[in-house]
Amino acid sequence: MTASIRLSSGTGRWILLATVLGSGMAMLDATVVNVALPRIGDEFGASMAGLQWTVNAYTLTLAGLILLGGSLGDRYGRRRVFLIGVVWFAVASALCGAAQDISMLIAARALQGVGGALLTPGSLAIIQASFAPGERARAVGAWSGLGGVAGAIGPFLGGWLVEAAGWRWVFLLNIPLAALVIAVTVKHVPETRDAGARGRFDVLGAVLAALCLAGLTYALTMAPEREASRILVWGSAIAGIAAGAAFVIVERRRSRPGEDPAAMLPVTIFSSKQFTAINVVTFVMYGAMSVVFFLLVLTLQVVSGFDPIAAGTAMLPVTVLMLLFSARSGALAQRIGPRLPITIGVLLAAAGMLLMTRVGLHTSYLRDVLPAALVFGLGLTLAVAPLTATVLATADERHAGVASGVNNAVARAAGLLGVAAIPPLAGLTGAAYTNPPDFAHGFHLAIVTCAVLMLAAAALAFFTVRDDALRTAPPECEPECRTFSAVASPPLEPDHHTPTIGSERA
Repeated sequence: MTASIRLSSGTGRWILLATVLGSGMAMLDATVVNVALPRIGDEFGASMAGLQWTVNAYTLTLAGLILLGGSLGDRYGRRRVFLIGVVWFAVASALCGAAQDISMLIAARALQGVGGALLTPGSLAIIQASFAPGERARAVGAWSGLGGVAGAIGPFLGGWLVEAAGWRWVFLLNIPLAALVIAVTVKHVPETRDAGARGRFDVLGAVLAALCLAGLTYALTMAPEREASRILVWGSAIAGIAAGAAFVIVERRRSRPGEDPAAMLPVTIFSSKQFTAINVVTFVMYGAMSVVFFLLVLTLQVVSGFDPIAAGTAMLPVTVLMLLFSARSGALAQRIGPRLPITIGVLLAAAGMLLMTRVGLHTSYLRDVLPAALVFGLGLTLAVAPLTATVLATADERHAGVASGVNNAVARAAGLLGVAAIPPLAGLTGAAYTNPPDFAHGFHLAIVTCAVLMLAAAALAFFTVRDDALRTAPPECEPECRTFSAVASPPLEPDHHTPTIGSERA
């Protein structure tokens, strides 16, 4: 099929609705789960490790399989794989809502991540493959903006659901949303695929990546737990490292021309020192950010006594700032170069984190939380759009889609490992969330650690990112740079053939 649909047409509007609702469903779920964690912990008597795994099980399967999900859509049809992902996500959400203990919930969350890995790349890929070239920038901008609205209402909706109907409805809400997405997609979204896609899939690479992340995450999460088996912890760490080494070896071999299957992660993409550097900055930055988003909502409920609605909406200023000003930040970086915006933005975000140490037993939103949220949000607004633009600009043009997918996987892996490692190291283990003074102390240590990581990310950006990094960006990328609308999240995963810049929350 030739991409010829206009955004103003009826079909164009239906396509936009389906893709926004599909990706928004995954985004909504990611933003509301943190609000529900204290209630989940109370009902199941879960430990801190159990709450960490409730978040990380989803991120683990999503990060490990998301590049494979994009490849499946290219080969077998983007609409088909998108629909499979939506159905899978809905079934897993029902299992989450029906969970009888923390282990069942964690397993269902891992299944949700598989669905997310199928539907998330497909949402933007459908837009890129369906709309006429001159319409894509507007479609991506509308998709990003509407997705940002979903991110903005998510915490409020999650808090209201937890308070009014119970935490299970955070997951059960996905079922009617999925039904609507399926109905619209089946009736109005055309099928597209990459006619040139051939050869086998790099399933081994995807499995090794997932095993590496799983082993390291388990070891980091469980190592501080007193009752954890030392043999299992060390075994998981060794297995994770071994799987990571094997992944590198396999991907290097499969990156050679003519190999079948081709590499899921072509290592030649890292021949650009700038691309490698910006991904290192991404890893450090998103590792710290993810811990903040995980712990702050918990702390406001456990320590400060905020209800779920107040806690869920505490960081709303961050979302609003990014929705309003990220496009301007991207345009500024295009004019003066990305080095200073990224560096200054990350430093401001670190300052916002340090302000969060004022959160404690007697916290006022206006006095203690709002200033921190504003400074933190201003920093992310300044840094995230230039960072995302630089990812695409510093990769070889033929790898533009892969570059964005790689950066997304790096950001998610960083969040996964950050949430696994930093809270336990700060003493947030066992039943710490049931002891407000102890939790407050651990929260402060974790936040200071995250601020130090952000300072390291700022230093890396200042000394490794060039001022002219965006001048090499392909001309077709500039419209998306200017319509960027991030919501404190990793970049989007486009299909592997069409350059684009965007962002997404999960």
